Amino acid sequence: MINMDRLIEKDVDVRALSPLTLAFVGDGVYELMVRETLVCQANRPNGELHKLSVAMVRAEAQSAAMDIILPLLNEEEEAAFRRGRNAHTPRAGRDYHRATGLEVLFGYLYLAGNIDRIRVLFDAIHGNNNE
Repeated sequence: MINMDRLIEKDVDVRALSPLTLAFVGDGVYELMVRETLVCQANRPNGELHKLSVAMVRAEAQSAAMDIILPLLNEEEEAAFRRGRNAHTPRAGRDYHRATGLEVLFGYLYLAGNIDRIRVLFDAIHGNNNE
């Protein structure tokens, strides 16, 4: 695993970005972490990898993930989550709004360069050990 602040070094004011812009980035970050986790677990056929990853990134799974990490969040992280959860999206439903909140949180942390914190939260969700 590569340890870096961000893949691309650009200055950005994460607080000025819209929640849906942060969710756009966070969706990619979360998806990549899910894919890395699955690939590191076992060598599987692509179809199986796809099926497993979809199950882990769908709105219901991301909403359930928030139940796990919400108690771990500091005030700043919780505010990022709430911005995403409360964002006006074309889709409705509790799970979808909470999933958007998770994606905003991951996008916010990623663009802020806080990769170690993303790993802590992701590991809490998926029970990964880095030992």
